[in-house]
Amino acid sequence: MLRVARENAWGYTRILGELKKLGIGKISRSTVIKILKDNGLEPGPRRGEGTWDDFLQRHRDTLWVCDFFSKKVWTLTGLVDVFFLFFIHVGSRRVHVAAMTTHPDRSWMVQQARNMALIFDQEPVKPKYLLRDRDSKFVREFDAILTSEGIAVTPVGVRAPNQNAVAERFVQSVKHECLDHFIVFGEAHLRHIMSEYLLYYHQHRPHQGLGNRPLGGAESVAADADQSVGAVVCEERLGGLLRHYRRTA
Repeated sequence: MLRVARENAWGYTRILGELKKLGIGKISRSTVIKILKDNGLEPGPRRGEGTWDDFLQRHRDTLWVCDFFSKKVWTLTGLVDVFFLFFIHVGSRRVHVAAMTTHPDRSWMVQQARNMALIFDQEPVKPKYLLRDRDSKFVREFDAILTSEGIAVTPVGVRAPNQNAVAERFVQSVKHECLDHFIVFGEAHLRHIMSEYLLYYHQHRPHQGLGNRPLGGAESVAADADQSVGAVVCEERLGGLLRHYRRTA
């Protein structure tokens, strides 16, 4: 009963109907209501459009988010800011870093929109929604190109960073786990660092939102498995900054 209540916005009458379908017929409405209340659940149906989390879960397979992050880089002309434009598929947490530039101007943004339209067209499940913040770098042409591909480009609310929490969380991860640890000399150096981090992010890093499993799909060793089988080895990237552990065959 509690599982049905937590997974749906149903009231006690609808839940009672599902219980009868499952062969649990000897239970009254008052009993269902009491059990729900005792476990902190509202016995009445939830009205309206639901929460923001409900929206994200409902559209997770067709929803992407995008944003920028930056890194200061030493060049022959001094210290410059390099900007990355990235996109994340909410359902899988896959990240695509579109490109990096020191000048994310209108023409550059238009080209990135065209490039992403081609990439989105190759997705097995076509995107329907793209969330972005209200950064002025997202010019009208950027939205228009993706909208013409059938993607609803939706700016998040004013002063509502939690609406783009998936993108914000990735920015926090890439900076705290990687970029903040380096003084970067030149764009080639930065490109190498990001390439190594993205390999680690997609293949080896456990993700809390996916049950602490890597995006690559590797399963954790069962708790009751024979722990003596296979030695534990550590694999490193970026001079030992990024580490992950595995058992040898």
